[in-house]
Amino acid sequence: MQQPRLRMRLGDLLVHENVINDEQLQQALSAQKNSGRKLGTTLIDLGLVSEHNLLAFLAQQLNVPMMDIGAIRLEADTVNLIPEMQARRYRALAIEETDGHIVVGMSDPADLAALDALAATLPKPIKVAVVKESQLLEAFDNHYRRTEEIASFAQELASEYKDEVEFDFMSGVSGEEDTAVARLLQSIFEDAVQLQASDIHIEPDVGMLRIRQRIDGVLQENIIRERNIAAALVLRLKLMSGLDISEKRLPQDGRTSIKVQGHTIDVRLSTMPVQNGESVVMRLLDQSAGLLELEQVGMPAAILARFRTLLKRPHGMILVTGPTGSGKTTTLYAGLAELNKPGVKIITIEDPVEYRLPRINQVQTYNRIGLDFANVLRTSLRQDPDIIMVGEMRDNETVEIGLRGALTGHLVLSTLHTNDAISSAVRLLDMGAPGYLVATSLRAILAQRLIRKICENCKTDYTLAADERFWMQNISPAAGDIHFKVGRGCQTCNNTGYKGRIGVFELLEMTEPMMDALKRSDTSAFSDAAKANKNYINLAKAALEYAEKGVTTVDEILRLVEMVADSSDELTPTTDANTDIKGASGLTLELE
Repeated sequence: MQQPRLRMRLGDLLVHENVINDEQLQQALSAQKNSGRKLGTTLIDLGLVSEHNLLAFLAQQLNVPMMDIGAIRLEADTVNLIPEMQARRYRALAIEETDGHIVVGMSDPADLAALDALAATLPKPIKVAVVKESQLLEAFDNHYRRTEEIASFAQELASEYKDEVEFDFMSGVSGEEDTAVARLLQSIFEDAVQLQASDIHIEPDVGMLRIRQRIDGVLQENIIRERNIAAALVLRLKLMSGLDISEKRLPQDGRTSIKVQGHTIDVRLSTMPVQNGESVVMRLLDQSAGLLELEQVGMPAAILARFRTLLKRPHGMILVTGPTGSGKTTTLYAGLAELNKPGVKIITIEDPVEYRLPRINQVQTYNRIGLDFANVLRTSLRQDPDIIMVGEMRDNETVEIGLRGALTGHLVLSTLHTNDAISSAVRLLDMGAPGYLVATSLRAILAQRLIRKICENCKTDYTLAADERFWMQNISPAAGDIHFKVGRGCQTCNNTGYKGRIGVFELLEMTEPMMDALKRSDTSAFSDAAKANKNYINLAKAALEYAEKGVTTVDEILRLVEMVADSSDELTPTTDANTDIKGASGLTLELE
């Protein structure tokens, strides 16, 4: 390996090349003595030179390339050629492997000790490239994660238990066994928080244990071969959540709070008996992040203005609808935070209470003792509230009490699990609510979804296939003129092509024709009247607007269309001949 070498010390070289002056060098050397950090980092921290200019200077002096790895698709096998501990210590990343050498990105390519250590580790000669330290740290978090650490702790725990753990034995677990379980769980939680996962799934299977994390709405899987540790993990989680550790035959729900990497995480835990043991799903809620404001929820300006106007009304019912994980509760909490004033009494009925809000009376339902939504809602109306939030409209009794409360001078906010805004009003009728009551109480329905955003680092142009163009033009005839984008996959987005999510909203406000149709319980007339409303834009068209701006992909739009197609005949195309159309998302329908 030919190691790059500077002819003189970095500080002297920078002064010699007039990048900094001698006074600035002495200032940096003095600061370096106090911090113990490298001179280059100290110069950047003091603002005497930018990171880009310093790295470009080093690349020129050492005659090595400067690389932007943000848009490069890194392969796990190549990255793992350098163990995580060494990578983080030397700020070095294996970027590419060829027949003759390995390209290693470094933030300090003049660190000869690091180069010697890496040369002894890697199986091929090294070619050095200069890379920003911030990009290296991001790559470490994305690629190394804690997979090896989790596997190591799992092996350690498995060595303690040759067979499946019995609950009577584990009920008094302590010492090394308990420490091993705790370290394994700590690593699992740290990995999830690092990747901003919303859920952790622990699923026992034949000969293995699957740990899956939901990131940006999609599950990513990690396999642990030590199947016999499953019961120990479940037991520890049950103890943390205050559940019955002796009960393995029935589902249980619990809650706990943990602190990970400076974040206070609220964990909602659900267990369920499955064929190979007990499955555990944990919903993670970062209390440290705080509540979002309505501007941060992601509503388009026009919908946000109309939604705010609706929240200021003194009475009526407003529904926020969508499937689990679509952000309904986040939107409602953002609205409540805006309404939360000293002169307004607000009561919430939830299962569970997700955020603690000052001045608001929050009630946790508890069905075992009869403290269900209907009973709490009935009592809440006697507490002289101005605003009531009901976590979910689950049954006929809750729906009818909520509607009557909205009719008698209260603003009632609630959620409903439906596909879109139009089907939500129909669902209330299906649940047994009288048409006249729905018509006079319901003010508006906000339907929402979360779709994935294209990674900005690897965004590129995308040409529609014929079947995709067919579906897009069915949503909007102008879709054929849109220049679509897609993510190639890079280290920033963990090779998925997506980074983050954004909300898609449709707001349906009641009009006279819609209310007349509801009074007659005429669902067909209601649907026609809703679609005729000039202010109503359905979810698919709203998502298409994001695609037009280069925010999301065709796949995400088609995935959303699949979810709402059953309730929107507007998205069911017709042709003269039988045609089998399959979109990029795998959507297959027979068109007649």
